[in-house]
Amino acid sequence: MRIRALGPALPVMAALLVAATACGGSSATGGAGGTGGKKLKVVATTTQVADFARNIGGDKVTVTQILKPNVDPHDYEPSPADIQAIANADLVVKSGVGVEKWLDQTIKSAGFDGTVVDTSKGVAIRKGNGEEEEAAGDPHIWHNPKNAEIMSRDIAAAFEAKDPADKAAFEANLKSYTGKLEQLDAWIAGQINSLPPARRKLVTNHDAFGYYIDRYQLTFVGSIIPSFDTSAELSGKQLNSLVAKIKATGVKAIFSESSLPPKTAEAIGRQAGVKVEAGEDSLYGDTLGPAGSAGATYLEMERHNTTTIVTALKG
Repeated sequence: MRIRALGPALPVMAALLVAATACGGSSATGGAGGTGGKKLKVVATTTQVADFARNIGGDKVTVTQILKPNVDPHDYEPSPADIQAIANADLVVKSGVGVEKWLDQTIKSAGFDGTVVDTSKGVAIRKGNGEEEEAAGDPHIWHNPKNAEIMSRDIAAAFEAKDPADKAAFEANLKSYTGKLEQLDAWIAGQINSLPPARRKLVTNHDAFGYYIDRYQLTFVGSIIPSFDTSAELSGKQLNSLVAKIKATGVKAIFSESSLPPKTAEAIGRQAGVKVEAGEDSLYGDTLGPAGSAGATYLEMERHNTTTIVTALKG
């Protein structure tokens, strides 16, 4: 993990930050009865859980998002600002399943002893392949809207426990957002079902869409990066095998991701003779897009991904 490069400096830095702000863990909450009329200070790790937190919290929370759009969560280096934000937080919201390998050390360095909300609680996790970095299973849980419902409920429960005075507001926001997720799920299913079964085959940049594939009954042919983690690489033999699979199965397109370099995908596409969806108009896998993009929110991301997949596979 790159966080190790910061080494012993992290605890010292955190101590200075905590001392400077005179705040840490749950001390900003105004006691067990709530936040004393103040907004909950929420630190959210990934772009997805930050979006969920904003939808559930509404005007009762302030959300500090650690990961910026198009930043790979698998290989992130926490900054001094991240440590300070966590030191000042009432709650830290994470995606879980090992996607934030850097978080535990960052929390320790910040001296945070408040609530950490693991939004993967209650989600049925897809198994990994046994390698160390995948031992916890597939962390890309958000690509199934039904999982996003569970993640949102986890967030709402934590907000209500920390700020019971605003429970009604959190429950109303949760109900509204759950309705939008249900509509999204039905819409995606309709779009995928418009494809002939023989064309419901995916080749992706890395193995990030397993929950989506399972939910909507697509066939996964292979990925350019043979791992849940973007740091893995295909061998020459694996590349040739993937090209052969693409030709044999009649896959119509290869899908790169907005946050990953498309060079390998484009090379495989040329060898296999199929279209490659790459660049800003490709899929949003590990991260939402920036404001104004087609993937600026979770709902927009999943709609964009589905439209991109269906359009390309229809040919």
